[in-house]
Amino acid sequence: MTRILVLQGHPDTRSSHLCHQLAEAYASAAEENGHLVRRMELGKTDIPILRSRAEWESRNVPIDIGRAQESLVWADHLLIVFPLWLGDMPALVKAFFEQVLRPGFAVSGDVGSGFKPLLAGRSARIVMTMGMPAFVYKWYFGAHCLKLLQRNILRFVGIKADKTTLIGSVEKLTERQRLEKLSEMRRLGAAAC
Repeated sequence: MTRILVLQGHPDTRSSHLCHQLAEAYASAAEENGHLVRRMELGKTDIPILRSRAEWESRNVPIDIGRAQESLVWADHLLIVFPLWLGDMPALVKAFFEQVLRPGFAVSGDVGSGFKPLLAGRSARIVMTMGMPAFVYKWYFGAHCLKLLQRNILRFVGIKADKTTLIGSVEKLTERQRLEKLSEMRRLGAAAC
């Protein structure tokens, strides 16, 4: 039994997007196979933007951020789902990580003496959707957002995030292709990977 935190990062809450459906397919299959799942819809969460180093270093966190931190401590594995916007994660997703992964919670130490990761022992799968073909994003554009999230954010705090799923050309997916992507997410959720 694995404890899984599902972070659904599509900011639009007015309708169900592929990101919502992928996250739910994964979470439902995980629960059906005995895993414990907590869900966070970032679009429905109060995530203020940090405006200074002093705010980032503060131990006073907004209520939703405190709940997210508690869920991160609880979790063995994360599923992070979001669309690629302007070549990067949506600002809401970046703001979430800036708020949650604070010194004293996600890292210890300081700039002068170096940081020590405090969230080691956790794994993550990153699922990104995009309008362009996934191979173009990966090979031509270098998958910079993916690398940033894996190396500079998650690995920095100790989370191993080498599992990825890139889904491209989402506006052109046929119904059969969409169902295949959801089936793949259910398979991954059942295995908690």
